[in-house]
Amino acid sequence: MVSEAESRRRPGELEGQILAVLGGAHSPLTPREVLDRLTPPLSYSTVVTILTRMHDKGMTARYREGRAFRYAPLTDADTMAAGRMSALLGSGVDRGTVLRRFVSTLEPGDAELLRQLFDDKG
Repeated sequence: MVSEAESRRRPGELEGQILAVLGGAHSPLTPREVLDRLTPPLSYSTVVTILTRMHDKGMTARYREGRAFRYAPLTDADTMAAGRMSALLGSGVDRGTVLRRFVSTLEPGDAELLRQLFDDKG
């Protein structure tokens, strides 16, 4: 049996999944069309709630079609994750401590990638 902690999703995980579905579509999707493309499936009301919140955050465009809405992505999952990281660093915590602890959790390949990114930026 899966514990509640194991079944919990990471922050932004559902938004990332929905962005991936929207990004893979050739045109804006209704909540039902998003739901039909998600695995594992969620409840319809959950999809509608997440899409509404994503629209309120400026992550999706929303177009009325009859009584329903269609949604299209305005960002991608990578940009969304980077934004969450920046927000956490700006939340008033000790940035040096947070960055040190973050760097200590990196895989060896990640550390090298960061070095290359810093070299390319300079």
